[in-house]
Amino acid sequence: MRRLLAAGLATAAAVLAFATPASAAPADKPQVLSSWTQTSASSYQSWVSARANQGNWSAYGFDWSTDYCSNSPDNPFGFPFQTSCARHDFGYRNYKAAGTFSANKARLDDAFHADLKRVCSSYSGAKKTSCDSTAWTYYQAVKILGVRAAERSLVG
Repeated sequence: MRRLLAAGLATAAAVLAFATPASAAPADKPQVLSSWTQTSASSYQSWVSARANQGNWSAYGFDWSTDYCSNSPDNPFGFPFQTSCARHDFGYRNYKAAGTFSANKARLDDAFHADLKRVCSSYSGAKKTSCDSTAWTYYQAVKILGVRAAERSLVG
């Protein structure tokens, strides 16, 4: 009986030695987050795909919550900016949680602007000009108002 108990304890100790906490995110979380928050169309498409399959990424503990375009219209003048706003929220929320928001804010804002410009690229003429102007306004708003968010994340 003692040998059986000793063997059981040795097995349990070996399992515990190699176990990782259930809440530990995979080591590549920063790289995955970075790959989904770049200015390129491929980064945007990868994030859209991941967002549609969030369960596949649950071990990473990403914050997928969004208020879309916050206090601004999600689809101003009919321009579909909602998904671009959601990706921007994703970047802000997850870099704040990682404690690296300030170092990444400018790139997140630039990626947001690139996303909006891609939306506008499907239009032509006066409608494209209007879309580009609206995209520029949204971009300027996050650059300015996002500074306040950065300050809050350092304080809070």
